[in-house]
Amino acid sequence: MKLPVIKHLVEFIAQNDQDYVLETIETLEALTEVPSLKDEELDVIGELISNMYGAIEVDKLIKEGADRKEALNSFMQRVLGSIDKS
Repeated sequence: MKLPVIKHLVEFIAQNDQDYVLETIETLEALTEVPSLKDEELDVIGELISNMYGAIEVDKLIKEGADRKEALNSFMQRVLGSIDKS
């Protein structure tokens, strides 16, 4: 996950609507079923999807009352914590 990408997507959600991101995730998930995709291409699609889900989670924290910076930090700490446990 890339924090700058998540920040940008959070801003996009704030200016537009979360539904755009959810529909994009659905589209990208459908693309992963194309049999001719290379592993590198699947990795890029997977990274985009994970960043989008991350932005949705951060947006949820903001809507629950956290400020933007706190929500981003909290989310990234959870991500890093789950990586350390792997």
